[in-house]
Amino acid sequence: KLFAKTDKLYTKKFEEETNLRCHFILDQSASMYYPEVKSPSLSDLDKISFSALSIASIMQLLSKQRDAVGLSIYDEELRFQATEKGSSSHYSMIYDQLEKCIQYPQVNTKTNTYQFLHEIAEKLKRRSLVFLFTDLFQPEVSKADLFEALRHLKYNKHQVVLFHTLDYKTEVEFDFDDTPKRFFDLENGSKIDLQTQQIKKEYAQKMSEFIQELKLTCSKYKIRYVQADIREDFEKILSTYLIETQKLKS
Repeated sequence: KLFAKTDKLYTKKFEEETNLRCHFILDQSASMYYPEVKSPSLSDLDKISFSALSIASIMQLLSKQRDAVGLSIYDEELRFQATEKGSSSHYSMIYDQLEKCIQYPQVNTKTNTYQFLHEIAEKLKRRSLVFLFTDLFQPEVSKADLFEALRHLKYNKHQVVLFHTLDYKTEVEFDFDDTPKRFFDLENGSKIDLQTQQIKKEYAQKMSEFIQELKLTCSKYKIRYVQADIREDFEKILSTYLIETQKLKS
């Protein structure tokens, strides 16, 4: 039409709208502040710092597309919740919350994953890519209840990724030197003295069984399970994000 009116050629430019919505869920209970890190660095992080930096890294990629992001932070309470928005001020607010998680450790706060995953799922009305960062340490809740809460996140066809955030060397393999150790429960303050080598095999077997059951359940509900080892870099986290966004947009 322009050519007919002006006898000049024009190139039509447009900006594609991706409409991607991403919601991050972060477990901020006391167990996520393990292991104790005196001088934090990218090669020496506790679980909460690894998770917060992972979220911030993904947000850097999302910001280039001006996609909408949201964040929920919980322990024994729902500490923070922000719906998905794409403004620069909204991004800044979320970065600020992530920084507070790192700077102000929670002491003796328990995990209420079961309750708050249900609450968060109910509030996610539009189809979103959901990233959950947690160590899933909540022994007082049955596995059936925990798995039901994970399944609820699939409500409204959300695409869910569980980043099982652990220090795999010590929390899964129970790899400590052969000297007596005193272990403290970060969520209730209890303690126990152990000779680690005496229970290492049994502990590792039970953790392996739990992780395997978790993987199978996630597969059943079409939730992507990712082992997020805090001793590794962020390559697995970012590559998972790239794969999942392509699935969501296809």
